[in-house]
Parts: sequence; structure tokens; C-alpha cells
Amino acid sequence: MEPTVVSTSSLPPDEFDRNVPRICGVCGDKATGFHFNAMTCEGCKGFFRRSMKRKAAFTCPFNGSCTITKDNRRHCQACRLKRCVDIGMMKEFILTDEEVQRKKDLIQRRKEEEAQREAEKEARRPRLTDEQSQVIATLVEAHHKTYDDSYSDFCRFRPPVREGPVTRSASRAASLHSLSDASSDSFSHSPESVETKVNFNNLLTMYQEQGSSPDSSEDDGTGLSMLPHLADLVSYSIQKVIGFAKMIPGFRELTAEDQIALLKSSAIEVIMLRSNQSFNLEDMSWSCGGPDFKYQISDVTKAGHTLELLEPLVKFQVGLKKLNLQEEEHVLLMAICLLSPDRPGVQDHARIEVLQDHLSEILQAYIRLHHPGGRLLYAKMIQKLADLRSLNEEHSKQYRSLSFRPEHSMQLTPLVLEVFGSEVS
Repeated sequence: MEPTVVSTSSLPPDEFDRNVPRICGVCGDKATGFHFNAMTCEGCKGFFRRSMKRKAAFTCPFNGSCTITKDNRRHCQACRLKRCVDIGMMKEFILTDEEVQRKKDLIQRRKEEEAQREAEKEARRPRLTDEQSQVIATLVEAHHKTYDDSYSDFCRFRPPVREGPVTRSASRAASLHSLSDASSDSFSHSPESVETKVNFNNLLTMYQEQGSSPDSSEDDGTGLSMLPHLADLVSYSIQKVIGFAKMIPGFRELTAEDQIALLKSSAIEVIMLRSNQSFNLEDMSWSCGGPDFKYQISDVTKAGHTLELLEPLVKFQVGLKKLNLQEEEHVLLMAICLLSPDRPGVQDHARIEVLQDHLSEILQAYIRLHHPGGRLLYAKMIQKLADLRSLNEEHSKQYRSLSFRPEHSMQLTPLVLEVFGSEVS
């Protein structure tokens, strides 16, 4: 009887076609790989090893040419062993017991080394310290306490009045919006108004959770119909910025003079950062609840601001929105913005710089942890702070022009006049 010939059995390992089913060259069973220089199943592999170690001498009970199959391979050991040798299995490839043990030890050692490498890799993986996590949690909580995303208190402001003469800025704003490169109000959220006779220093000393809107006053017919409403909105937002600042770790430990200097210089920038939460990329507006509180750029021109401020403001809002910051990153950026040691009137520069640097380190650590591939994100966020400085300068310039006229300045709240009206030298 002619033995079954399986062509794959004699191919060396590097020439084996992985697309062809692996067949044992001895019995035709499913092979598990090359064993002792031939493609075999586990059964024939073990048979050959045992036979060679025992130096077994088998005799065929038939004519010495049995056909070996998966089903009858146990019937004739002599022809099975002969078939092993015929397909290229070699006893020289059989390991001694000592060599087998050394191989097992080597495999175990490699597993342990791999586990050690994984442990070291895990140890090097970016993570936040308990203190950093606590700072972030504190800032997020501070933001939640000072930002009401239902905007339910906006109805307590003097009502928005959008009718009236169309100013040149409003006309340009409409064109800008139609090009979808558009527009919106820079002022935004945090509902709650300020008492009519509130002093900024007193507000800083005791952040008030309740307040009442300034008395309503009729528009004077000069075309700035939105000024009373937006003045209340900004005044209320300033209150919220003060509340947020007082919860930033380390802020309360600064002198009252430095706290006031930081808040007066950064208030409008933090308001602009906060307003990004309600900014809508689809129509370039700020949506703060109902339709009455959906602000387009044309609304802000009716409060006396021009596109020299509003156009770069909208570009800033679009860029910031597209960064898709997580809430933790957003609140850290606000705190870093507020604690800038180079603000006018600041006295203890070194102390404030330490606070800001610490927050910057936390932000970078958070980014490394949550944005492994976002190496440029931190740089882009810091660039936004530089953009805010330019917006702050333009806002100050336009505010001075607006407040120069008594009929306009009388529409502003005492807190707005206190924060934006007295220059910090």
C-alpha cells in the first residue's frame, strides 16, 4: 500500500503558504505547525518524540507499507514512524529534558519582563495628582455656582428693545452675518442683576447671591435701544466673575488691592470666555434661553459697540468653540486669564505668577492625560488669551467713547461704571 503524500510537509517554515490549510504530513490530521523539521499534528509530534527518546524498534505486522490516516495511525507504529522520517522529521531537533526546562524558563522570564515593561509604561503614563484633581473639581464647582445655563434670570434685566433707527454699524453687521462670517453679542450669561447702589469694593468683600435689577429706564431715542438690557447683562456677568474669582484657590489670600486690580482688568475677558458656552456656530449668535435672549451682532451695535470690536470678537468665539474644550479646560483657562500678574495696578506680581503657573501646569497635565495627540492644544488656548488682550483694549476704547456722553452713561449700572469707568493705573 502506497503511503499518502502531503506536499506541505516537506516545505521549510519560511516557504509555507499560510493561505493553504495546514495538514499533518504523517496522518493527514490538522497540523499545528512545524515540529522537528516537518508539518505535523500534535499527536504525531508526541509520537515521534517518544519513539526517539525510547529508541523504539517497531515491526510492521503487515507488509511494511501501511497507509497512515488520522483514524488508523495507532494501528501500525512501525509505518507511522517510517512516515515521520520520510517527511523529514529529525531526532536532532528533539530537546533534552534540560533543554525543555531551559526553554520553559526562558518563556517565563520573557513573560515577566513583558509584565515589568507594562508596569513601567503604566507608571510613566500621564496622570493628575490628588491636589491637581481637587483644584479642577473646585474650579468646575465654582463655575457651576456662578453660571446658570438656564439663563432664567435674564428676564429680570431691563427688557431688550431691538426696534429703532438702523445704525451704520447695525447695517454692516447685517451684511457680515449674511456672509456667515458673522456675528453676535460679546456679552453673555449669568443671570442675576446688581443692586442700584452697589460698590465694587463691597461686592468683592461679600459676593451676593441675590440682587435686583436696576430700575428700568426708557431709551433716549439715540438708537442705542439695547444699551439698558446689555448693561444689566454685563453688570450681572461681572457679579458672577467676582463670585468665580473668589473660589479660585489662592485668590482670597491676595491683598484686596490686587484682587480688585485683577478683576477690573480681566472682567471683560472672562465674560467673553464665559459667553462661549452659549455661542452658536450655526448662526453666529449667543442663545441664552428664549428668543428675546438670542443675541445677534446687530443687537450689540444697538448698545453702542462697533464692528471694530465685534468682528474680531466673533472670530475669537468661533476659534474657541472649534477647540471643543472640555469643561475642565474651559474653567482652567478662565482662572489662568484672571490670574495674570502683568495686569495694571497689580503689586505682588511674584505671588500671582506662582498661582497662574500652577494652574498652567495643571492644564498641561490635564491635556496630556485627555488629549494624547493634542500637543498644540495648550498653545492654541494660550493664544486665545493673547487675543482677549486685544479685544479688551478695543472694548476699553469703545467704552470710553460710549460713556463720554451722559445720556449713554446714565443707562449703565453702577457696577459697570465702577469696573470699566475707573482706569487702573
